[in-house]
Amino acid sequence: MAEERLQNILARAGVASRRGAAAIIESGRVTVDGIVVREAGARFDPASADVAVDGERIAAAEKKRTIMLYKPVGVLSSMSDPFGGKTVADIIKGSVDERLVPVGRLDKDSEGLILMSNDGELTNKLTHPRFGHRKTYIVKAAGRWSEEKLAILRGSVKMPDGYMTRPVPVRVVGETFNNVTTLEFVLKEGRKRQIRYMCSAARLVVVSLKRVAIGSLTLPMDLNPGEFRDLTQTEIAEALEGCG
Repeated sequence: MAEERLQNILARAGVASRRGAAAIIESGRVTVDGIVVREAGARFDPASADVAVDGERIAAAEKKRTIMLYKPVGVLSSMSDPFGGKTVADIIKGSVDERLVPVGRLDKDSEGLILMSNDGELTNKLTHPRFGHRKTYIVKAAGRWSEEKLAILRGSVKMPDGYMTRPVPVRVVGETFNNVTTLEFVLKEGRKRQIRYMCSAARLVVVSLKRVAIGSLTLPMDLNPGEFRDLTQTEIAEALEGCG
């Protein structure tokens, strides 16, 4: 692990805010490997340095980790299910030491890309509405097709709670076969079951719904349902850059 400023090590360990940690360090209350350090900006490797405050060793902060997981149909995008259903937490259990939580949600009946992370900054920026991250879905919808239905899908739709959705980019990406048409939806709002209500308004029934991208992050072609992999530092940087 790379070296970090001492005040950041204390802050990430939950000792105090960065400003508060700096004050604690400057007061001479912090030792590193048994030696008092008064410089908040002094750099150490948190994985190997023995850092103590008032003689009490602080626990090393958990390493930040974010994974992309291909959630299968029938699995909940939550940490637990009171009814005993399978969750994304069950998929990574035993394979991941860090406590990762789902970033956003994906309906039980849907499949595809979902992120799990312990990085608070990344989670906030990928889920906060003000950043308006694009989420791309491939949907197979059954029903007699017409251009009029495409116009309905692209327009505003009234949700069960009365909320009117914003117009959504929708395009046909596959030929209609046996009355099933393949569509691509690009959402920025992502209201619960929004695509299913949109299709219902156009008198279409969703046969399958798969999320294939969140912002710049795309579901890899070689990732199968129930599999996951870590995000690279480049992917994390690009995701954060897309937040503005």
